[in-house]
Amino acid sequence: MDSGALTSDWLPAYQAVLRESFVPDVIWPGVGPADGGPVAGIDRRTDPEGWFRTVYSDTSLTTQWDDGTHTGTYRGNIPTCSNSQPTMVFSMLAALDVQPGCKVLEVGTGTGWNAALLSERVGCDHVTTIEFDPENAATARARLDAAGYHPVAIVGDGSQGWPGRAPYDRVLITASLREIPADIIRQTRPGGIIVSPYATEYGGEAVVRLTVQEDGSASGPFVGSSAFMRLRQQRAYRTHVKTYLGGKPWPADGRRTTTSLSPEDAADWLPMFVIGLQTQGMFPYPEKLEGGRYTLWLRDTQVTSWASIDFVPGAEEFEVHHSGPRELWSEVTAAHAWWDDQGRPEFERFGLTVRPDGTTLAWLDSPEHPVPAVG
Repeated sequence: MDSGALTSDWLPAYQAVLRESFVPDVIWPGVGPADGGPVAGIDRRTDPEGWFRTVYSDTSLTTQWDDGTHTGTYRGNIPTCSNSQPTMVFSMLAALDVQPGCKVLEVGTGTGWNAALLSERVGCDHVTTIEFDPENAATARARLDAAGYHPVAIVGDGSQGWPGRAPYDRVLITASLREIPADIIRQTRPGGIIVSPYATEYGGEAVVRLTVQEDGSASGPFVGSSAFMRLRQQRAYRTHVKTYLGGKPWPADGRRTTTSLSPEDAADWLPMFVIGLQTQGMFPYPEKLEGGRYTLWLRDTQVTSWASIDFVPGAEEFEVHHSGPRELWSEVTAAHAWWDDQGRPEFERFGLTVRPDGTTLAWLDSPEHPVPAVG
């Protein structure tokens, strides 16, 4: 890998643990949570050359759809398990800073590749891996056994950790979180490190590296952008926009205004992440229209407020309709303006602190500079 993610200390594990041993015969390359990706998967039995070429490329490989209910070579509806992009795998392992003798907990066994890499590095006796999906757990266990690795493999709710082997020196979470589970922090020793993808309600995601403190809190910086599948216990289930409109045709009781902030300026992964750090209980959905136009819908999780912003290519002002006690687009514009005033900082300048009571605080550059809340 030319990115530099594969450092010399992880090179022996990479060479010893063949990725091909931890993926199934049918794979879908480059399919993320919101990507289109290929319609048909690559089947090792009919296209072995293409399969091997894909497995040893720097791309993520979707290995399960729709929590295992999907079968066949054509893609399903929602990707629910993958073998992650090697660059991401080794950048997270580098952030984990695994040292000889470390006790490691992995939340999300998935295909088993990470568990094998960790076992190769610190020994099977020092690795505990937990997987919620019984089918994934069974196939991962079989692959690990076949490759000669025997970590402690648990079928269970990873958000609760595994207290029977605690305390851990390192915790690697391979699914996206909206909340860092308190059980995970409690099961990590002071000075221990937790590495996890962290997503905001609004959107955007980055990997956070938390160090657990003596008082039971955990704090640390984000180390780069990411796009993982959500931990199943923290999935969001959205109410249809028709409920917000009260059964009336759009714009129902929506109040009309205009905005000079283009929805496009707030649509990339980084500004979405920063907006999400500042807002609570709000999420977007773009409804595509013809000619490059779309309507950006905003809704709150309490089903009290909504907004719609109509994007037209080349326009300098955009029509807004909003309803309810919260002016959701005003919250977005305020959050975006703060980010702009700070010089549009990247992911790595932000950090997160989780207090012992579970309160989560985002900050810029240091915990002494909290990210302001809007709304």
